[in-house]
Amino acid sequence: MLIYGVDHFTYQDVINIINGKQKANLDKKSKTQIQNSYQNVQKIVKSDKTVYGINTGFGPLCDVKISEEETAQLQENLIISHSVGVGKPIAKELSKIMMVCKIHALSKGFSGISLDVVERLMLMLEKDIIPVVPEQGSVGASGDLAPLSHLVLPLLGLGKVWDGENTVETAQVLEKHQLQPLKLQAKEGLALINGTQFILAHAILGLDKFKYLLDLADVAAAFSIEAYQGSASPFKKELHEIRPYKGSQLVAKRMTKLLKNSENLEYHENCGRVQDPYSMRCVPQVHGASRNAYEHLKQMAETELNSVTDNPIVISDEEAISGGNFHGQLMALPIDYATLAAAELGNISDRRSYLLLEGKYGLPKLLTESSGLNSGFMIPQYTSAALCTENKTLCFPASADSIPTSLGQEDHVSMGSISGRKFNQVLDNVESILAIELMYACQGLEFRRPRKTSGFLEEVFAKVRSVCPKLEDDRLIGDDINNIIDLLQTDDFKKLILSFFGGEPLLQKNIVFSLIESIYELSKIHGFYLATSFTTNGTLIDKD
Repeated sequence: MLIYGVDHFTYQDVINIINGKQKANLDKKSKTQIQNSYQNVQKIVKSDKTVYGINTGFGPLCDVKISEEETAQLQENLIISHSVGVGKPIAKELSKIMMVCKIHALSKGFSGISLDVVERLMLMLEKDIIPVVPEQGSVGASGDLAPLSHLVLPLLGLGKVWDGENTVETAQVLEKHQLQPLKLQAKEGLALINGTQFILAHAILGLDKFKYLLDLADVAAAFSIEAYQGSASPFKKELHEIRPYKGSQLVAKRMTKLLKNSENLEYHENCGRVQDPYSMRCVPQVHGASRNAYEHLKQMAETELNSVTDNPIVISDEEAISGGNFHGQLMALPIDYATLAAAELGNISDRRSYLLLEGKYGLPKLLTESSGLNSGFMIPQYTSAALCTENKTLCFPASADSIPTSLGQEDHVSMGSISGRKFNQVLDNVESILAIELMYACQGLEFRRPRKTSGFLEEVFAKVRSVCPKLEDDRLIGDDINNIIDLLQTDDFKKLILSFFGGEPLLQKNIVFSLIESIYELSKIHGFYLATSFTTNGTLIDKD
């Protein structure tokens, strides 16, 4: 059980919470944090002090004093007036991620919000009352004001929520669950809509997909090298020890394991080719650079996830600091960097696909023996090229732009919300590009039979072939591409790609036993049950 506002959340924790694999709640400490901050705000309201957002207007109206009697109406007006998002709704899972991130930030006890509001957000998550949030309208500076306003409109009984694949008026759903709209108090509206949770949600969702695509890209590259009968020498650890980037070292290690015991490559080990083209030979350097970007974004996103990003920050009943923790620049820059890094996975994949079409080293031109009458695999590379170019246009950093808003009060903005949206678009495109490479590489492997690849690649090959048979004569290849994309999105295939790595655990028996004992002790201390498992070929099992 994770504790909002107390525990350090990882991005994977958030993904697990929204998927029902992990639970999160408030405990005595987090409730106390929330209540103390709320009471501090109430004391400020009753004092003569003028504090931004508590008893003043907002943005350029920060000099307008608001009476104690009007503070509640001020908060409601704030949310209604800022709900100006346009465009199609973001995915429901993105809205859920935003809610988890917002609850966690509010629970740290610096936002002046009441426990009732936090618990209502948690109840909405529990009952799957998920707000509809338009995708456009945030400049990523004074928080993600417009999207967060739409996210919290249902607290007031306004806006729309998801009902399956459809959207319905919030009032209908609240009535169904016998819930009354909330009446917000001083500072609460501002606390709810000030923050970077829209940007952060896109980063978290993107990280989850990026991690998988990084692993998938290695697998696709290994397949292409097998089909091309390239060399595994560029992946030897000695080469990467003298240029020790973590990303490239990890990829080189993975490639070595993926290609280990391949009959196909062993057969071609002593051929006359001196070296492979860059897209085959430089996989560790290119994929590794993208992994480094992933690690950077992960670090930044998890810092943001465990931060307080609204304004003002309530320190005590005497001090509320008006600052800039809502500014999205700290996330916008690494997201833009990660977007470029993700696009490069697609660029190099397209080059490998092209090499397989050329008709060299025993492969027929266009990967079909009857080219001329049949176009073979000519045209899917057009799709791959189009997606690569689309990604290049999406790589222009949104964070490079800034348009002043709020009558110049917000005179530098991050545009991080656009960065987040582009990041996920690029990732979707890369998935399709890798699907095309897998299709090409599996077809290429058909011409290397009866020699086999490594055991793991043969398993992946069988799964791809279950949805995309060998091409003999022209058919609707577009269906094959879509079938592979659908396969890539299944849990079984994802688990296969993500979990192959590791080797024989009993070679490190002492480490395995130590880990299990540590987990057992932690289980006793914290009162949870955690199943542990490992996979072994059984040959090293002894009395221990």
